[in-house]
Amino acid sequence: MLTDVDVRNAKPKGNEYKLTDEKAMHLLVKPSGGKLWRLAYRFEGKQKLLAMGQYPEVTLKQARERRDEARRLLANGIDPGEARKAEKAAKETEAANTFGRMAEEWFEAWREGKAAVTVRHVRDRLDHFILPFLADKSVAEIKAANVLEVLKPIEAKALLDTVQRVKINISQVLQRAIATGKRELADPCPYLNTVIKANIVKHHAAFTKPRDVARLLKAIDSHANNQRTSPFVSAALRLLPLLFCRPGELISMRWDDIDLEKAEWTYTVSKTKTDHLVPLSRQAVEILRGLEQYRSGEYVFPSQSRTARHMSNMTINRALQDMGIDTKHEHTGHGFRATARTMLAEQLHCQPEVIEHQLSHAVPDTLGTAYNRTKYLEQCKAMMQAWADYLDELRTKD
Repeated sequence: MLTDVDVRNAKPKGNEYKLTDEKAMHLLVKPSGGKLWRLAYRFEGKQKLLAMGQYPEVTLKQARERRDEARRLLANGIDPGEARKAEKAAKETEAANTFGRMAEEWFEAWREGKAAVTVRHVRDRLDHFILPFLADKSVAEIKAANVLEVLKPIEAKALLDTVQRVKINISQVLQRAIATGKRELADPCPYLNTVIKANIVKHHAAFTKPRDVARLLKAIDSHANNQRTSPFVSAALRLLPLLFCRPGELISMRWDDIDLEKAEWTYTVSKTKTDHLVPLSRQAVEILRGLEQYRSGEYVFPSQSRTARHMSNMTINRALQDMGIDTKHEHTGHGFRATARTMLAEQLHCQPEVIEHQLSHAVPDTLGTAYNRTKYLEQCKAMMQAWADYLDELRTKD
C-alpha cells in the first residue's frame, strides 16, 4: 500500500512509471512531473482504465474513496467509465439548460405579435429583476426559495405591482421548461402568494350611477359650448362617453379609419394590436361630421403643438379638471369604459359578452378566444345606439 510520503516524494524520470496501491489502483508519474490516479478494471471481458484525478488536487485518501465507489458500481454490473461519461453528459446538459437560456427562448417565442411597449417592459423586468439572480441556475432546479430571492428585494421597495409581474414572468419561463421536458419539478410560483404582499389594484376613477353620469354629461356640454374651448377638445369630450374606447385610442383616431356612410370606425387596439370595429351611433356621426370642416391632416384630433402629431393624452383629464371633476377620485378619461361596462349591464341589461366584445376584450367561444372584429356586429350596433340614446336622456333630465 502507498503512503502519503510515497506519493509526495515520487520524482519524475525519463519515462513514466507506476506506483501501485492495493485493489488495482496506481499512481502514474509522468516525465513532466504530473501524478495521475488510475484504476485498472475489467468489464464484460475487456480491460479498461479509469482516470480518478490528479495529485495533489486529489489526495491518496480521496483516490481510494473514488476507487471503492467504482468497485461498488462494478459489483452492481455498471461500467464506472460509462457511468462517468453519463454523469458528465448530464452535467453538460444541465449547464446548457440554465434559467437564462430558457428565459431567452421563452421571450423570443412570447414577443411575437405583442405591442412594442409591452415587449420593452418585459425585457426590462428580465434584465433588471430576474436574470441577475437566476440566469446561471439550472432551470430544472429552481425552487420557491430561489424565486423569493428575486421577489423580496422588490417587495421591500413597495413595488407590489412589479412583484406580481415579475412572478408571472418567472412562472411563464418555468412552465415552458416543463412543457419542453427540461424540468420535472412543479412551478412554485402559484404557491408564493401566501408569503408575498398582495398588490391592491387601483382602478380608474369612474362614475357608475345615473345621477352622477347625468351631472358629468351636463358639465361636458357646458364646457364644450364655451367659446374658449377648442372644437377638438369639445368633440373629444362628447365622443369619449359614446365610444368608451381608451383615451389614447380616441386622440389618435385617423380620418381614413372612419366610414361615416357605414357609421363605423376601425382601429388597432393599443394593448393587443388587434383590429377593432366600433359601430357609430347617430350622435357620434353627427359630432364627427361637425369636425370635418376643421380637417387638415390624417388625425381627427390634431395637435396644436409642432412637436406632436395628435392631441396629448392628458388633454381629456385636464378638461375634466377644468370642469371641476376630481380625476383621481371621481372620474377620469379612462373611466368612461367602466361607466359603460357597468351601466350597460345594470341599466340597459345588455349581454355581458357583447359589452366585453365592444370593450375590445377577448370573448371565449367554442373556437377559443381568437378575436373576430365582426363578431356580435348587429348586437353591438343596436347596443351603441341604445347607449347614445340613454346618455341623451340622462343629459336632459332635471
